[in-house]
Amino acid sequence: MAPTGAYRLDVTVAALRRLPSNLVDLLTADGSYARALDGHFGLVVASVDQLSPERLSVTLDGDPRDHDWALGVVRRTLGVACDLSPFDRAARRIAWLRRLADRMRGVKPPRYPTLWEACVNAVIFQQISLAAASSIMGRLVADLGRRIESAGNTLHVFPTVESVLGAGDERLRRAGLSASKVATLRHIGESLMSGTLSEGMLEERTSAEAAAVLTGVRGVGPWTAAVILLRGLGRLDVFPARDTGVARNLALLAGSTPIDMAAALEVLRPQQGMLYFHLLLARLEARGELARPSAIALERY
Repeated sequence: MAPTGAYRLDVTVAALRRLPSNLVDLLTADGSYARALDGHFGLVVASVDQLSPERLSVTLDGDPRDHDWALGVVRRTLGVACDLSPFDRAARRIAWLRRLADRMRGVKPPRYPTLWEACVNAVIFQQISLAAASSIMGRLVADLGRRIESAGNTLHVFPTVESVLGAGDERLRRAGLSASKVATLRHIGESLMSGTLSEGMLEERTSAEAAAVLTGVRGVGPWTAAVILLRGLGRLDVFPARDTGVARNLALLAGSTPIDMAAALEVLRPQQGMLYFHLLLARLEARGELARPSAIALERY
């Protein structure tokens, strides 16, 4: 598989999984990306290796009838077709971003395989720390998602809409979800099942229009809608505003240097959403977790 422009699998997976404790998106000790997908004819295990900055190797294990579909999911998830030359040019004009962008050169915007997965992630990561949200997500995935052993790795399939809607509130609360987040996930799941919300209807709208549709779902505010659009639909013209993590990561990156965030976002248009991923990567880099292999200890969940 040939990406558009130079590519780095390790930092792209880091932006996708957020933390090494992610149960669904794995970075193995040898630098491969592995994920189990719920295909039309059974589970498909996708494994991706980087051969060069211009070439990725994809191995698919499962029913051959699902392989074309699974390859499309991998391309979407790892952002291989995205041309980031506008962002690269703009980042060079911002002194505090230039050095970070150079270090992360080759990162592509990750995108969840489904709108449902994007919504669940956005809701769970609302208003709490990365570590706390990752723990909640881990418990939810371990409880409601299927698992499969492959090449010495335990792979977890992201829970389906049906599995979450079919779980009682108390079971979801045991994962660590608040009552309001449980209600929001139910509203989203029911909207997807009924067809009143779909990826297709969002795709055909501008980002502002799609955000308005999402905020029409009870429990989805502007920040959550922006994260869904960025991580779920690949809308790089969206930047999640009023994000406490963004503020902390900016302080970490810039130190005492004053930053005009509004001016920076204007310079980075129409791909200002890439700044969100770069700030996350800066934090992971500072913590030594940027390309750390996945560390899965189910007893933690």
